[in-house]
Amino acid sequence: MIEHVSIPVSNVRRAKIFYAKALKPLGYRMNMDFADAAGFKADGHTSFWIGKERTVVPTHIAFRAKSKKAVEAFYAIALREGAKDNGAPGYRAYSRGYYAAFVHDEDGNNVEAVYFDTRMPAKKRRKK
Repeated sequence: MIEHVSIPVSNVRRAKIFYAKALKPLGYRMNMDFADAAGFKADGHTSFWIGKERTVVPTHIAFRAKSKKAVEAFYAIALREGAKDNGAPGYRAYSRGYYAAFVHDEDGNNVEAVYFDTRMPAKKRRKK
């Protein structure tokens, strides 16, 4: 089980603003604020970090959302805050009920919000 994750950013000041706003619908808030890093907390502990790096290698991170509305709010706020679209909110073929949205942050990180819609019925199998 992963306890926390950190991604590199080129501009910590701008990244703090972006992530504080974009992750709010997912239940995250910035609770650790340093000159070259910041930590974000949801459900009890600081599980997501950003930090200043000279060389930024884009990565992928997915945040679990509590509803489809939270995924949609994350996506709208992220775009408004300067992220680039990498997949509008919608169901994906990854697994049943996988509802997600993807954006690229300023550093090219692929940031995802995902909700697992357990109410979505399984596809019926076709008879051969």
